[in-house]
Amino acid sequence: ATSRKDAASNRGNGNVQEVGDHRPSVVDDSAESRITIETSSGTSPSWADRAEAVNVQSSIEREHEENQFSRVTKEHVRFLQVGRKKDFICYERINGKEVNIVEGLELHTNVFNAEEQKMMVDYIYDLQEKGRRHELRDRTYSEPRKWMRGKGRVTIQFGCCYNYAVDKYGNPPGIIRDEEVDPIPERLRDIIKRLVRWHVLPRSCVPDSCIINLYDVSDCIPPHIDHHDFVRPFCTVSLLSECNIVFGANLKIIGPGDFEGSLSVPLPMGSVLVLNGNGADVAKHAVPAVPTKRISITFRKMDPLKAPYGFSPDPELISIRPLFHDGLPSSRMQETQSQLLRSSGLNAKDFPPLESSKSIEKQYLKSKGSRYA
Repeated sequence: ATSRKDAASNRGNGNVQEVGDHRPSVVDDSAESRITIETSSGTSPSWADRAEAVNVQSSIEREHEENQFSRVTKEHVRFLQVGRKKDFICYERINGKEVNIVEGLELHTNVFNAEEQKMMVDYIYDLQEKGRRHELRDRTYSEPRKWMRGKGRVTIQFGCCYNYAVDKYGNPPGIIRDEEVDPIPERLRDIIKRLVRWHVLPRSCVPDSCIINLYDVSDCIPPHIDHHDFVRPFCTVSLLSECNIVFGANLKIIGPGDFEGSLSVPLPMGSVLVLNGNGADVAKHAVPAVPTKRISITFRKMDPLKAPYGFSPDPELISIRPLFHDGLPSSRMQETQSQLLRSSGLNAKDFPPLESSKSIEKQYLKSKGSRYA
């Protein structure tokens, strides 16, 4: 008869998913993986043989179900731990009217834990090394000469080639439609999946491009409104260190890397800032000179009419489904969340408030090596 060891080895035949891919693993149910019942004499198996085989199969199935439930439960619990602030208020007088210039702005914290952040940072530094070795397309990686304070940060862009200013070929700011860059790598697609699954970005606006900014000390981003070659909303993931972003209909430039606005918002590590509505199109935003190294990843969806020639959407990305269906009644949502809390052994006290990202930052800084200094 097939031994317990052989039966248990069938558990390893499922697909192993990488970090960020939340599809449940699949158990191989092929004929080769099914348990067969034989006796050494070739006679019909006894009731004991049959019972033993059934017990082994049932044990495998139970363990698979428990692992699958555990995986799904963990994702739901992490989803519930995300802090969400959507009530930003900052009024300025525009055309004679008082306007909340940051209406539509959202800050989602604890979207990525310390270990996930470390893996993301390591991966981005690996991409930087590839860029320096010319293993990425020319316009994918850019490391200009630092000619003044705050100018010359490293950028890595995927999905489309975005021109910040008129270039030497006369191309205006915006997406250069006849220029190619590398497609979005799988690791970054995993981030997009989480943003959509965890309701940080709507399914109607799945990003198909991104720009990674690697800030050195004193690097900054001057006041601007993101180009309308990209639709709204868009978002920025913050990594490596916390910094402030300032907003204002008329941001003041005090000096190199020094900007003054009506509202300053701290961006904790592992957080995602979503810009939409007035927060994207009325208020300008800027990142003053950073005191330490920082990395940001900005994810945006291109206007289909401005996308590169020959561009086609990634089927894997456009098929992403949110963790909870948007149409789920609030009462059912609360009931589902309560069930998940009970099954996980957690309660409301275990969920960190919005401002608690400092504890995540301390854990992360503790784990950092000299590479991040």
